Amino acid sequence: MNCIKLGKIRHATVVACTVFLFLTGCSPFKPTPRQEPVAPLPAAYSLYSEQETDTGKWWESFGNAELNRMVEEALAANFDIRVAWANLRQAGAEATQANADKYPTLEMTGDYSHAREYVSSTKRESTGESHSIGLGAGYEIDLWGRIRANAMSGELDYMASREDLKTSAMTVAGEVVTKWIEIQVQRRKKRIVAEQIKANETYLELIELRFRNSISTALDVYQQRENLAGVAAQLPQVESEEQLLLNELAFLLGKPVGSVTVADADLPELTELPGLGLPADLLANRPDVRSAGLKLSSSDWAVSAARADRLPSLNLTGTGTYSGGQITTIFDNWALKLAAAVVGPIFDGGYRKAAVEKARGEVDEKLATYESTVYTAFKEVEDALTREKWQKRYVEAKQKQLDAARVSLREALSRYSQGLDTYLPVLSALLSVQELEVSMTEYQMNLLLYRVELHRALGGSWADDLEQPKNGNETAKSENVSNEG
Repeated sequence: MNCIKLGKIRHATVVACTVFLFLTGCSPFKPTPRQEPVAPLPAAYSLYSEQETDTGKWWESFGNAELNRMVEEALAANFDIRVAWANLRQAGAEATQANADKYPTLEMTGDYSHAREYVSSTKRESTGESHSIGLGAGYEIDLWGRIRANAMSGELDYMASREDLKTSAMTVAGEVVTKWIEIQVQRRKKRIVAEQIKANETYLELIELRFRNSISTALDVYQQRENLAGVAAQLPQVESEEQLLLNELAFLLGKPVGSVTVADADLPELTELPGLGLPADLLANRPDVRSAGLKLSSSDWAVSAARADRLPSLNLTGTGTYSGGQITTIFDNWALKLAAAVVGPIFDGGYRKAAVEKARGEVDEKLATYESTVYTAFKEVEDALTREKWQKRYVEAKQKQLDAARVSLREALSRYSQGLDTYLPVLSALLSVQELEVSMTEYQMNLLLYRVELHRALGGSWADDLEQPKNGNETAKSENVSNEG
């Protein structure tokens, strides 16, 4: 008879363990993977490049050591990037908290009391004391996968935060290169204006000499003086713009205004189009696209958690307590309690149902955001390609106009010197040449900036190796964040 009872107990134990393992591994609300591409892209770009795809540090192709150093400084000290590191650290801690619910909790308790009592009828005084220590453990069996879904959502949010950090890094790198190019252009513009001032002063001296010899009129002198003053008036604007750009560059580097200097340098030559790859490569090369995809997956798991939260939960608790009147007798008395509790919603006014609906609405939002991010990435590449293509043609056309204006100026000067024309044609041709000379620097700058936009739009993998600066802070994410799931 005892053997029969023992066999039944063992059988029940095996059944209970089997049910337990089944329930803890059950995830009836696991998100269904999306079979079709969420945001399909065209097979190719409108332009084609024979260059190999390079996802490294594109700005190094400009060949300026100072620029390379400034970009690295910005990646280490820029305020937006530091904020992104802080956000990543917070996301890592939140992922750890969400993951911690998958494990049992263990707490220790301790208690001491001392009592003193005086009985007036017996005129005696009595004292007493008690000691107790205990351990309490709790564990929620993840019957429906709610805890696992929350942990997965937290882990995906952390990964998305990491991609947001990379996005900030790519943006900052592009902005530093942009400011450096704009500073060099302002300095080139300043040199051109200075040369124009000297040329106009020479013209003025010649006209004044001709006026003294009664060959030119006073009007010619006044017109040339006005032209000289107009050209000279451009210098304050150029100087001001250069200083403002230096201030912006200092801020990008995380430094106070006035602490950054930039050496004069030639503008980089525009090379052939970089390797474009395929539009589908943007899904892997653009961290903002990856971030949007991870946030979409996180919201899917949040729906799973909300649906599972509508079902009952099973909690196991256990406590062990040792007590005694004295320290030496504290282990003489002990008590052990084990309990299991099932908690399930009966009526909550539709709160949990609304939580599921809210989570599904967030999925719709994240889905639309992901599609928008993908198509924005493709649009940015196409926009940069289009702008560069037509800007090249525009620069070529303007260069031809400048060459023609210079020829016209020489002819006007020749006719004026021979007394065949007034000074007005010379002045008109001179103004045209000098305006085009200044404008050409901006046209060429825009051409370079469109190439910078193209590099930024294509993304890359160089930000994958980004490391947090050594500033005494802890790493962005605790090492104990589990990758389970």
